[in-house]
Amino acid sequence: MSMTALTSIADVAKSAREKLPDYAWAYYSRTSADGQTYQDNLEAYRRYRLIPRNLRDVSIRDTSVTVLGTRLDIPVAIGPTAIHRFAHPDAELATAKGAAAMNTAMVLGSWANHSLEEVAEAAPSGIRWFYMLFYKDRRRMKRQLERAEHAGYTAIFLTVDQPFFPFSVDKRPPPASYPVPLRLPNIFDVEPPHTVGSTEYRACLSAVVKEPATWEDVEWVRENTRLPVVLKGVLSAEDARMAVERGVNGILVSNHGGREQDGVPATIDVLPDIVRAVGGKAEVYLDGGVRTGTDVLKALALGARCVFIGRPTLWGLAHNGAEGVQQILQILTDELSLAMARTGCAKIADIQPSLVVHQSYYGIPAVRAVQMSKY
Repeated sequence: MSMTALTSIADVAKSAREKLPDYAWAYYSRTSADGQTYQDNLEAYRRYRLIPRNLRDVSIRDTSVTVLGTRLDIPVAIGPTAIHRFAHPDAELATAKGAAAMNTAMVLGSWANHSLEEVAEAAPSGIRWFYMLFYKDRRRMKRQLERAEHAGYTAIFLTVDQPFFPFSVDKRPPPASYPVPLRLPNIFDVEPPHTVGSTEYRACLSAVVKEPATWEDVEWVRENTRLPVVLKGVLSAEDARMAVERGVNGILVSNHGGREQDGVPATIDVLPDIVRAVGGKAEVYLDGGVRTGTDVLKALALGARCVFIGRPTLWGLAHNGAEGVQQILQILTDELSLAMARTGCAKIADIQPSLVVHQSYYGIPAVRAVQMSKY
Protein backbone atom coordinates (compact mmCIF):
# COMPACT_ATOMS: atom_id res chain seq x y z
CA MET A 1 0.00 0.00 0.00
CA SER A 2 1.41 3.41 -0.94
CA MET A 3 2.35 6.16 1.49
CA THR A 4 -0.59 8.26 0.24
CA ALA A 5 -3.28 5.58 0.45
CA LEU A 6 -4.38 6.37 4.00
CA THR A 7 -5.04 9.86 5.31
CA SER A 8 -5.81 9.52 9.02
CA ILE A 9 -4.64 7.63 12.08
CA ALA A 10 -8.02 5.88 12.15
CA ASP A 11 -7.41 4.65 8.58
CA VAL A 12 -4.05 3.19 9.59
CA ALA A 13 -5.60 1.59 12.67
CA LYS A 14 -8.16 -0.15 10.46
CA SER A 15 -5.40 -1.42 8.19
CA ALA A 16 -3.46 -2.70 11.21
CA ARG A 17 -6.52 -4.52 12.53
CA GLU A 18 -6.87 -6.30 9.20
CA LYS A 19 -3.19 -7.35 9.16
CA LEU A 20 -2.51 -8.17 12.80
CA PRO A 21 -3.32 -11.62 14.17
CA ASP A 22 -5.92 -11.62 16.89
CA TYR A 23 -3.43 -12.26 19.71
CA ALA A 24 -1.33 -9.24 18.67
CA TRP A 25 -4.31 -6.89 18.28
CA ALA A 26 -5.63 -8.02 21.66
CA TYR A 27 -2.26 -7.44 23.34
CA TYR A 28 -1.80 -3.95 21.91
CA SER A 29 -5.42 -2.99 22.55
CA ARG A 30 -5.63 -4.25 26.12
CA THR A 31 -6.93 -1.79 28.71
CA SER A 32 -7.26 -1.98 32.47
CA ALA A 33 -10.64 -3.01 33.95
CA ASP A 34 -13.50 -1.68 31.79
CA GLY A 35 -11.36 0.79 29.85
CA GLN A 36 -12.73 3.99 31.36
CA THR A 37 -9.37 5.75 31.36
CA TYR A 38 -8.51 4.65 27.84
CA GLN A 39 -11.83 5.97 26.56
CA ASP A 40 -11.50 9.19 28.53
CA ASN A 41 -8.06 9.82 27.01
CA LEU A 42 -9.72 9.90 23.61
CA GLU A 43 -12.81 11.87 24.57
CA ALA A 44 -10.98 14.48 26.63
CA TYR A 45 -9.55 16.29 23.61
CA ARG A 46 -13.07 17.07 22.42
CA ARG A 47 -13.73 18.91 25.67
CA TYR A 48 -11.24 21.63 24.65
CA ARG A 49 -12.24 24.21 22.04
CA LEU A 50 -9.89 26.29 19.89
CA ILE A 51 -10.04 30.08 19.68
CA PRO A 52 -8.26 30.95 16.41
CA ARG A 53 -6.35 34.15 15.76
CA ASN A 54 -6.80 35.45 12.23
CA LEU A 55 -5.10 37.73 9.69
CA ARG A 56 -1.63 36.52 10.54
CA ASP A 57 0.98 35.48 8.01
CA VAL A 58 0.97 31.69 8.24
CA SER A 59 2.11 31.05 4.68
CA ILE A 60 5.09 29.14 6.14
CA ARG A 61 4.76 27.01 9.28
CA ASP A 62 7.67 25.71 11.32
CA THR A 63 6.75 22.64 13.38
CA SER A 64 10.22 22.11 14.88
CA VAL A 65 10.81 22.07 18.62
CA THR A 66 13.74 21.51 20.96
CA VAL A 67 13.31 18.68 23.46
CA LEU A 68 16.02 17.81 25.99
CA GLY A 69 18.44 19.92 24.02
CA THR A 70 17.79 18.19 20.70
CA ARG A 71 15.93 19.68 17.75
CA LEU A 72 13.00 17.61 16.49
CA ASP A 73 11.30 18.45 13.21
CA ILE A 74 7.92 17.79 14.83
CA PRO A 75 6.63 17.94 18.43
CA VAL A 76 5.57 14.28 18.22
CA ALA A 77 7.89 11.51 19.43
CA ILE A 78 7.62 7.73 19.68
CA GLY A 79 6.85 6.58 23.22
CA PRO A 80 8.07 3.27 24.67
CA THR A 81 5.87 0.28 23.86
CA ALA A 82 6.58 -3.42 24.21
CA ILE A 83 7.15 -6.26 21.77
CA HIS A 84 7.07 -4.61 18.35
CA ARG A 85 7.82 -8.07 16.94
CA PHE A 86 4.10 -8.84 17.15
CA ALA A 87 3.48 -6.07 14.61
CA HIS A 88 6.34 -6.59 12.15
CA PRO A 89 9.32 -8.94 11.66
CA ASP A 90 11.77 -6.01 11.88
CA ALA A 91 10.21 -4.89 15.16
CA GLU A 92 11.95 -1.92 16.82
CA LEU A 93 14.50 -1.69 14.00
CA ALA A 94 11.73 -0.59 11.65
CA THR A 95 10.22 1.74 14.25
CA ALA A 96 13.57 3.47 14.72
CA LYS A 97 13.98 3.90 10.95
CA GLY A 98 10.51 5.44 10.65
CA ALA A 99 11.22 7.92 13.44
CA ALA A 100 14.63 8.81 12.02
CA ALA A 101 13.08 9.48 8.61
CA MET A 102 10.97 12.21 10.23
CA ASN A 103 13.81 13.50 12.42
CA THR A 104 11.98 12.87 15.63
CA ALA A 105 12.86 10.86 18.72
CA MET A 106 12.10 7.29 19.69
CA VAL A 107 12.09 5.97 23.24
CA LEU A 108 13.29 2.38 23.07
CA GLY A 109 11.58 0.24 25.69
CA SER A 110 13.26 -2.28 27.93
CA TRP A 111 10.65 -4.76 26.69
CA ALA A 112 12.01 -4.45 23.14
CA ASN A 113 12.96 -7.47 21.05
CA HIS A 114 16.14 -5.79 19.81
CA SER A 115 19.03 -4.53 21.87
CA LEU A 116 20.04 -0.93 22.39
CA GLU A 117 23.00 -1.51 20.10
CA GLU A 118 21.02 -3.18 17.32
CA VAL A 119 18.52 -0.33 17.20
CA ALA A 120 21.32 2.24 17.15
CA GLU A 121 22.98 0.43 14.26
CA ALA A 122 19.71 0.22 12.32
CA ALA A 123 19.10 3.99 12.49
CA PRO A 124 22.45 5.63 13.26
CA SER A 125 21.18 9.15 12.53
CA GLY A 126 18.12 8.71 14.73
CA ILE A 127 17.38 10.53 17.98
CA ARG A 128 17.31 7.79 20.61
CA TRP A 129 16.15 7.79 24.22
CA PHE A 130 15.97 4.72 26.48
CA TYR A 131 13.30 3.57 28.93
CA MET A 132 15.13 1.67 31.66
CA LEU A 133 13.60 -0.58 34.28
CA PHE A 134 14.53 -0.46 37.95
CA TYR A 135 16.56 -3.50 38.99
CA LYS A 136 17.32 -5.10 42.32
CA ASP A 137 21.02 -5.11 41.45
CA ARG A 138 22.29 -1.54 41.11
CA ARG A 139 25.33 -2.85 39.22
CA ARG A 140 22.94 -4.05 36.51
CA MET A 141 21.38 -0.59 36.38
CA LYS A 142 24.80 1.03 36.11
CA ARG A 143 25.69 -1.25 33.20
CA GLN A 144 22.42 -0.33 31.48
CA LEU A 145 23.10 3.38 31.85
CA GLU A 146 26.60 2.96 30.45
CA ARG A 147 25.33 0.83 27.55
CA ALA A 148 22.73 3.42 26.65
CA GLU A 149 25.19 6.29 26.70
CA HIS A 150 27.80 4.34 24.75
CA ALA A 151 25.21 3.45 22.07
CA GLY A 152 24.27 7.10 21.56
CA TYR A 153 21.07 7.33 23.58
CA THR A 154 20.76 10.84 24.93
CA ALA A 155 18.12 10.56 27.67
CA ILE A 156 16.85 8.04 30.21
CA PHE A 157 13.12 7.51 30.78
CA LEU A 158 11.83 5.89 33.96
CA THR A 159 8.25 4.62 34.23
CA VAL A 160 6.86 5.39 37.68
CA ASP A 161 3.19 4.39 37.41
CA GLN A 162 3.76 0.64 37.37
CA PRO A 163 4.62 -0.57 40.90
CA PHE A 164 3.98 -4.16 39.81
CA PHE A 165 4.38 -5.53 36.32
CA PRO A 166 1.92 -7.86 34.57
CA PHE A 167 4.25 -10.82 35.10
CA SER A 168 3.69 -10.36 38.85
CA VAL A 169 -0.04 -9.67 38.98
CA ASP A 170 -1.50 -11.44 35.91
CA LYS A 171 -3.19 -14.60 37.17
CA ARG A 172 -4.07 -15.94 33.75
CA PRO A 173 -2.22 -19.12 32.71
CA PRO A 174 0.83 -18.31 30.57
CA PRO A 175 0.84 -19.23 26.89
CA ALA A 176 2.60 -22.40 25.90
CA SER A 177 4.43 -20.45 23.20
CA TYR A 178 4.14 -17.46 20.89
CA PRO A 179 3.82 -17.69 17.09
CA VAL A 180 6.86 -15.44 16.65
CA PRO A 181 10.32 -15.63 18.26
CA LEU A 182 10.73 -13.29 21.21
CA ARG A 183 13.64 -12.20 23.39
CA LEU A 184 14.34 -9.32 25.79
CA PRO A 185 18.00 -8.38 25.32
CA ASN A 186 17.67 -5.08 27.22
CA ILE A 187 16.62 -6.88 30.39
CA PHE A 188 18.76 -10.02 30.41
CA ASP A 189 22.47 -10.20 29.67
CA VAL A 190 21.88 -13.85 28.78
CA GLU A 191 18.40 -14.82 27.63
CA PRO A 192 16.78 -17.39 29.99
CA PRO A 193 16.31 -20.87 28.51
CA HIS A 194 12.52 -20.65 28.84
CA THR A 195 9.62 -19.59 26.65
CA VAL A 196 8.88 -15.87 26.98
CA GLY A 197 5.80 -15.51 29.16
CA SER A 198 6.06 -18.94 30.75
CA THR A 199 5.95 -19.40 34.52
CA GLU A 200 9.68 -20.07 34.51
CA TYR A 201 10.41 -16.96 32.44
CA ARG A 202 8.26 -14.82 34.73
CA ALA A 203 10.26 -16.13 37.68
CA CYS A 204 13.46 -14.98 35.97
CA LEU A 205 11.97 -11.50 35.54
CA SER A 206 10.88 -11.38 39.17
CA ALA A 207 14.41 -12.28 40.22
CA VAL A 208 15.96 -9.20 38.59
CA VAL A 209 13.29 -6.46 38.33
CA LYS A 210 12.65 -4.32 41.40
CA GLU A 211 8.99 -4.00 42.41
CA PRO A 212 7.97 -1.44 43.52
CA ALA A 213 10.44 1.36 42.82
CA THR A 214 10.73 4.37 45.15
CA TRP A 215 12.03 7.92 45.07
CA GLU A 216 15.35 6.55 46.31
CA ASP A 217 15.71 4.63 43.05
CA VAL A 218 15.01 7.78 41.03
CA GLU A 219 17.63 9.66 43.04
CA TRP A 220 20.15 6.90 42.40
CA VAL A 221 19.59 7.06 38.64
CA ARG A 222 19.87 10.86 38.67
CA GLU A 223 23.19 10.61 40.52
CA ASN A 224 24.62 7.89 38.28
CA THR A 225 24.13 9.23 34.77
CA ARG A 226 25.12 12.36 32.92
CA LEU A 227 22.09 11.99 30.68
CA PRO A 228 18.81 13.86 31.20
CA VAL A 229 16.26 11.87 33.21
CA VAL A 230 12.53 11.88 32.45
CA LEU A 231 9.80 10.42 34.68
CA LYS A 232 6.92 8.83 32.75
CA GLY A 233 3.57 8.25 34.41
CA VAL A 234 3.11 11.37 36.53
CA LEU A 235 -0.46 12.56 37.17
CA SER A 236 0.02 14.27 40.54
CA ALA A 237 1.21 17.87 40.83
CA GLU A 238 2.90 16.99 44.11
CA ASP A 239 4.84 14.15 42.46
CA ALA A 240 5.88 16.56 39.72
CA ARG A 241 7.23 19.00 42.33
CA MET A 242 9.08 16.18 44.10
CA ALA A 243 10.61 15.10 40.80
CA VAL A 244 11.89 18.60 40.09
CA GLU A 245 13.37 18.79 43.58
CA ARG A 246 15.37 15.67 42.74
CA GLY A 247 16.81 17.10 39.56
CA VAL A 248 14.60 15.34 37.05
CA ASN A 249 14.77 17.01 33.64
CA GLY A 250 11.40 16.07 32.21
CA ILE A 251 7.92 14.96 33.26
CA LEU A 252 5.86 12.80 30.90
CA VAL A 253 2.21 13.13 31.93
CA SER A 254 0.90 9.63 31.28
CA ASN A 255 -1.62 7.09 32.51
CA HIS A 256 0.00 4.23 30.61
CA GLY A 257 -2.55 4.46 27.83
CA GLY A 258 -5.25 3.22 30.19
CA ARG A 259 -3.39 -0.07 30.75
CA GLU A 260 -2.62 0.41 34.46
CA GLN A 261 -5.02 1.85 37.06
CA ASP A 262 -8.44 2.46 35.58
CA GLY A 263 -10.39 5.50 36.73
CA VAL A 264 -7.51 7.97 36.71
CA PRO A 265 -7.91 11.24 34.76
CA ALA A 266 -7.28 11.78 31.09
CA THR A 267 -3.76 13.12 30.68
CA ILE A 268 -4.76 16.33 28.93
CA ASP A 269 -7.05 17.19 31.84
CA VAL A 270 -4.21 17.12 34.39
CA LEU A 271 -1.57 18.60 32.08
CA PRO A 272 -2.12 22.25 33.11
CA ASP A 273 -1.77 21.36 36.81
CA ILE A 274 1.53 19.59 36.16
CA VAL A 275 2.83 22.51 34.10
CA ARG A 276 2.00 24.95 36.91
CA ALA A 277 3.57 22.68 39.53
CA VAL A 278 6.83 22.36 37.59
CA GLY A 279 7.03 26.10 37.05
CA GLY A 280 9.44 25.89 34.13
CA LYS A 281 12.05 23.93 36.09
CA ALA A 282 11.62 20.86 33.89
CA GLU A 283 10.13 20.11 30.50
CA VAL A 284 6.62 18.64 30.45
CA TYR A 285 5.31 16.19 27.87
CA LEU A 286 2.10 14.21 27.38
CA ASP A 287 0.91 10.92 25.96
CA GLY A 288 -2.46 9.20 25.82
CA GLY A 289 -5.24 9.55 23.26
CA VAL A 290 -3.34 11.59 20.66
CA ARG A 291 -4.96 10.73 17.34
CA THR A 292 -4.92 13.96 15.29
CA GLY A 293 -2.77 16.99 14.65
CA THR A 294 -5.43 19.07 16.39
CA ASP A 295 -4.93 16.92 19.50
CA VAL A 296 -1.24 17.78 19.32
CA LEU A 297 -2.04 21.48 18.98
CA LYS A 298 -4.30 21.43 22.05
CA ALA A 299 -1.69 19.63 24.15
CA LEU A 300 0.99 22.14 23.17
CA ALA A 301 -1.34 25.04 23.98
CA LEU A 302 -1.92 23.60 27.44
CA GLY A 303 1.80 23.47 28.15
CA ALA A 304 3.29 20.28 26.70
CA ARG A 305 6.61 20.74 24.94
CA CYS A 306 5.87 17.69 22.81
CA VAL A 307 3.59 14.65 22.80
CA PHE A 308 4.36 10.95 22.59
CA ILE A 309 2.37 8.32 20.74
CA GLY A 310 2.09 4.61 21.57
CA ARG A 311 -0.59 2.52 19.88
CA PRO A 312 -0.57 4.62 16.67
CA THR A 313 3.10 3.73 16.25
CA LEU A 314 2.28 0.04 16.46
CA TRP A 315 -0.57 0.47 13.99
CA GLY A 316 1.78 2.13 11.53
CA LEU A 317 4.35 -0.61 12.05
CA ALA A 318 1.77 -3.31 11.39
CA HIS A 319 0.44 -1.44 8.36
CA ASN A 320 3.74 -1.07 6.53
CA GLY A 321 6.86 -1.42 8.68
CA ALA A 322 9.22 1.55 8.82
CA GLU A 323 7.26 3.36 6.09
CA GLY A 324 4.07 2.87 8.07
CA VAL A 325 5.64 4.47 11.15
CA GLN A 326 6.83 7.33 8.99
CA GLN A 327 3.34 7.64 7.52
CA ILE A 328 1.76 7.94 10.99
CA LEU A 329 4.17 10.74 11.85
CA GLN A 330 3.63 12.45 8.49
CA ILE A 331 -0.15 12.39 8.95
CA LEU A 332 0.18 14.06 12.35
CA THR A 333 2.68 16.58 10.96
CA ASP A 334 0.41 17.56 8.07
CA GLU A 335 -2.62 17.83 10.33
CA LEU A 336 -0.71 19.89 12.89
CA SER A 337 0.66 22.24 10.25
CA LEU A 338 -2.82 22.85 8.84
CA ALA A 339 -4.30 23.34 12.32
CA MET A 340 -1.54 25.84 13.08
CA ALA A 341 -2.39 27.79 9.93
CA ARG A 342 -6.09 27.84 10.73
CA THR A 343 -5.45 29.10 14.27
CA GLY A 344 -2.88 31.74 13.33
CA CYS A 345 0.31 29.98 14.45
CA ALA A 346 3.36 30.13 12.19
CA LYS A 347 5.68 28.41 14.68
CA ILE A 348 5.40 26.33 17.84
CA ALA A 349 6.11 29.34 20.06
CA ASP A 350 2.92 30.97 18.71
CA ILE A 351 0.82 28.20 20.29
CA GLN A 352 -0.23 29.83 23.56
CA PRO A 353 -2.69 28.86 26.36
CA SER A 354 -5.14 31.48 25.10
CA LEU A 355 -5.66 29.28 22.04
CA VAL A 356 -7.84 26.79 23.94
CA VAL A 357 -10.71 26.88 26.42
CA HIS A 358 -12.55 24.05 28.12
CA GLN A 359 -16.05 23.50 26.77
CA SER A 360 -17.50 24.20 30.22
CA TYR A 361 -16.58 27.86 29.63
CA TYR A 362 -19.39 27.97 27.09
CA GLY A 363 -21.72 25.73 29.06
CA ILE A 364 -21.43 22.98 26.45
CA PRO A 365 -22.46 19.59 27.91
CA ALA A 366 -20.13 16.64 27.63
CA VAL A 367 -20.83 14.29 24.74
CA ARG A 368 -19.33 10.83 24.55
CA ALA A 369 -17.12 10.38 21.50
CA VAL A 370 -18.66 7.11 20.33
CA GLN A 371 -16.85 7.27 16.99
CA MET A 372 -13.47 7.14 18.77
CA SER A 373 -14.16 4.14 20.96
CA LYS A 374 -12.53 1.50 18.71
CA TYR A 375 -9.17 3.17 18.32
